[in-house]
Amino acid sequence: MKTRGFACTSARAPLAPFSFERRAPRADDVVMEILYCGVCHSDLHWSRNDWGWTVFPAIPGHEIVGRVIEIGFKVKKYRIGDHVAVGCMVDSCQQCDQCLKGEEQLCREGNTGTYGGFDRFTKEHTLGGYSKHIVVREEFVLRVPEKLDLARAAPLLCAGITTWSPLKTWKAGPGSRVGVIGLGGLGHMAVKLAVGLGAHVTVLSRTPDKAADAQALGAHALLVSSDADAMAKAANGFDLIIDTVPVKHDLNPYMPLLDVDGTLVIVGQIGPLAEPSTVPLVLGRRRIAGSPIGGIRETQEMLDFCAEKNILPECEMIRMDEINHAFERMEKSDVRYRFVIDMASLEVA
Repeated sequence: MKTRGFACTSARAPLAPFSFERRAPRADDVVMEILYCGVCHSDLHWSRNDWGWTVFPAIPGHEIVGRVIEIGFKVKKYRIGDHVAVGCMVDSCQQCDQCLKGEEQLCREGNTGTYGGFDRFTKEHTLGGYSKHIVVREEFVLRVPEKLDLARAAPLLCAGITTWSPLKTWKAGPGSRVGVIGLGGLGHMAVKLAVGLGAHVTVLSRTPDKAADAQALGAHALLVSSDADAMAKAANGFDLIIDTVPVKHDLNPYMPLLDVDGTLVIVGQIGPLAEPSTVPLVLGRRRIAGSPIGGIRETQEMLDFCAEKNILPECEMIRMDEINHAFERMEKSDVRYRFVIDMASLEVA
């Protein structure tokens, strides 16, 4: 099917209007008209080829909310007109041990990314949600609960599940003490979700400037990481720390904050980190872990939880033709806290 989007043709090229063809829908496919697409820091990295494996032309976008406009004859869960969503992956082998237990993001063969992956049948590289339409296998389509605001729900498909998954894996809840490093797109969702789960939540920030924002998001405290005395007093005070910082940084100041068997989970930076000392790890039986997104079942659980608790990202709506300026603002951390593209603007972009 012919459609249109915004693509970059090289790491130096800005995103610009781009006409292309989506694959013909198969029997188990859902065809969506995209209504809203969130803007993730990964989209910026991908467009700039920061990780070194971008395939051009590239259309980013993996926080997708839309409407079903066509279904294959084998599709059972969805009907035309349903409001649905797609996150960071659109396929997996569906046969390995990880897929069979609902951990498709950890597929032994590798999941197929919503953008930058390769279709398992046609071998064409996948193109993301900065576009008018998308075709996705039914098993990777999520239902948007009626109580969720469609215009604000899109960032839940990446920022939401990326922070929800480690909170659930490490059993955040009543009685647990959760720290969140960084208060951007991922960090503000980590705060909201951890509070919703009943944990005591502290934002860790280099300056006290984020105190009012942290409180507004529901956090119980703010710990200034540049304050040596405050950091010393907070030693052994956390069961779980979610690290959302998306660039190379030093973990060593944070490790003594963990209690025995505490875990610091990296969800932001993909790539090198400053060299960690093993002293606090060994002597305190502490852990450093990483976590990607969650599986489809877990993502649906998160969406349903957010609908029940009225948890939504803080968003700034933009037009499609404002995306390059939005990328520039993201680099300066000039967004509170997530850009969402109104894809109706693609008609006139």
